[in-house]
Amino acid sequence: MNYPFKIHILGSSAAIPTSDRHTTAQLIRYHNKKILFDCAEGTQIQLRRYHLPMLRIDHIFISHLHGDHYLGLPGLIFTMHLLGRKRKLHIYAPDGLKEIIELQYEITKLIPGFSIEYHLIEKGKQKLYEDNQIKIETIEMTHRLPTFGFLITEKPFPRNIKKEVIEKYELKIDDILQIKAGKDHKLNTGEIIPNDDLTLAPSPPRKYAFCSDTAFTENYIEQIKNVDLLYHEATFLNDKADIAKEKFHCTAGQAALIAQKASAKKLMLGHYSARYDELSEFITEARVIFENTIIAEEGITVEIGQQINS
Repeated sequence: MNYPFKIHILGSSAAIPTSDRHTTAQLIRYHNKKILFDCAEGTQIQLRRYHLPMLRIDHIFISHLHGDHYLGLPGLIFTMHLLGRKRKLHIYAPDGLKEIIELQYEITKLIPGFSIEYHLIEKGKQKLYEDNQIKIETIEMTHRLPTFGFLITEKPFPRNIKKEVIEKYELKIDDILQIKAGKDHKLNTGEIIPNDDLTLAPSPPRKYAFCSDTAFTENYIEQIKNVDLLYHEATFLNDKADIAKEKFHCTAGQAALIAQKASAKKLMLGHYSARYDELSEFITEARVIFENTIIAEEGITVEIGQQINS
């Protein structure tokens, strides 16, 4: 059985918030894990607004040190402190974030009531987190300062044993465990029952790629091949491609081209410039190249492998 794998959009604006869009933050919920990708200003407000579990977030990944991706972190940490958090918090970020946060502690004389462990993100593909269910690695972006996306990959589930064969072959617990691990079963008569006759294949592992601020590049296409959901920045429309290039950002059409080349199953656009009030043109532009495109809007939830829910 697949575990729930959901992406909650807390903010989708670029550079500055607007009256209806906060800047970048996403809560990823996988089974019992709560993971935050970027933490722009207002993130703690958004978590409360959408009734999402703030204190159960144990891992925060910051893509880069432009303010619209981390300025909400000091406030979130302080709120966690006031709410009585005691469990360790893990923060993954490029060099410099620890000094920014700890300078505020020094000036305000605030020491959080829980420990924070900082994990340095460095150039190149780097595995940042792994447990028995998922792993998270970096995707190197092309931006004005060190910037990274994140790829979450689900680990394969064991094969599912057919219920009827348990009784048919009088399987014991050890037999079942070995069969689920992929082994054939040997009967007392010496007959070998192939594993494929005893089990059903599990669902294929799911993948989510979060591609933060970047100029158009094909450098990471192989790394994100066949992802179930690709979130990709689309700060501008194609008529502003020259500005996008100058500022190391992408257009909606360029994001769609990346999704097409990567054979992604679904594309979600985000990080829109505040100059745009209406986002329908982003969808129109992207769908010319990649039909299965949606836009990241405040409060939506996208479940990997399922339809969008609001």
